[in-house]
Amino acid sequence: MTKALFLAHTAAPSGAELATLRLVAALHDQGLLDVGMVYTEDGPMVERMRARGVETRVLRGRFDSRAMTIGAGPLRLVAGFLGLLRLGWALGATARELGANIVVAESSKALVMGAVAARRARVPLVWQVHDRLAVDYFGRLPTLVLRLLGRLVSRGYLANSRTTLSTLPVGRRRALVAYPGVELGTDAPRPGQRPPADTVVTVVGRLAPWKGQDVLLRAVAAAKVRPRQVFLIGGTFFDEEPYRAELERLARDLALPVTFTGHVDDPTEFLRDTDILVHSSVLPEPFGQVVVEGMHAGCAVIAAVPGGPAEIVEPGVNGLLVDGGNQDQLTAALDTLIGDAALRTRLAAAARLRAKDFDITETARTVAAFLNDIAQRNGAAGTPHSPERAPHG
Repeated sequence: MTKALFLAHTAAPSGAELATLRLVAALHDQGLLDVGMVYTEDGPMVERMRARGVETRVLRGRFDSRAMTIGAGPLRLVAGFLGLLRLGWALGATARELGANIVVAESSKALVMGAVAARRARVPLVWQVHDRLAVDYFGRLPTLVLRLLGRLVSRGYLANSRTTLSTLPVGRRRALVAYPGVELGTDAPRPGQRPPADTVVTVVGRLAPWKGQDVLLRAVAAAKVRPRQVFLIGGTFFDEEPYRAELERLARDLALPVTFTGHVDDPTEFLRDTDILVHSSVLPEPFGQVVVEGMHAGCAVIAAVPGGPAEIVEPGVNGLLVDGGNQDQLTAALDTLIGDAALRTRLAAAARLRAKDFDITETARTVAAFLNDIAQRNGAAGTPHSPERAPHG
């Protein structure tokens, strides 16, 4: 059986890491691949991965995961890059020890490490891309460097949406769109949609400027009927604490009933008690896992486009779409849903059905076949292939 070793540069519980947990656990649980996980720092995801029965290691080195964040200075970037190369060499030894047939890099930083590790272990490298490889997110120079590096060192791409795939320099490499699946379980009962003045609105996601929680707060303040409660569910990572303080001041200034929960490992209970889930990113979202999670929980959903949510939501059928960063459109959508409980009920029922198209077990089967094929080629460049897509509608 193919042994796939997944690499992550951080063990913080953000969107990409949680998506990786679900995928790797599904591959393991279904016996589709022999899987292993390596983190280069300790953190909550380490124990969560081990709790799912996945062989997990922490390979510590002289690398700070914040050293190569967007906006870091040139010297810090160079130091971080050298640290990644050193860790990559050590990871190569780990890959050989574990008998890996293929290495999967889970981030741009993991791609740098994985390039060295895969070369040392003499196995192919696949880049699982969770972010759009675009100038508006990474900046011009990092985008150019990552595009070139991906072309040089990877033997295939796993993209979390067609939106993400469109930003990748696929060329002659194999590529698969594999939407981040959700663990569906059973459709648990939940309260019905509340009257307008009692509605609960929730946003789930890391508190970061590009996630647009400030736009949401201003839109709520301008709504004809304000909700009874607004939950902002999400922690701060990568030096984003000042943004939370800004949001707290804004909520006070606008006299909004906002609760900041911080990071929540499993927001399901919040979502089951939510009438309207809002996804408010101001930049195109690579996919939008929380949109699917909210749909599965029976929320009426408002999501921002362009980006991955346009591949999930059919406007007026199972949710509403607005232009990212457009406060007026978001206010109008809130007015539409807050004022019409029957519409919320209809959209939420259709959303639950749509969420079933994103079952993690189906994603895992498709990814396993993709990785098996590349591993069997043992790193050969192969022949040209058109991008493939997981069967999620």
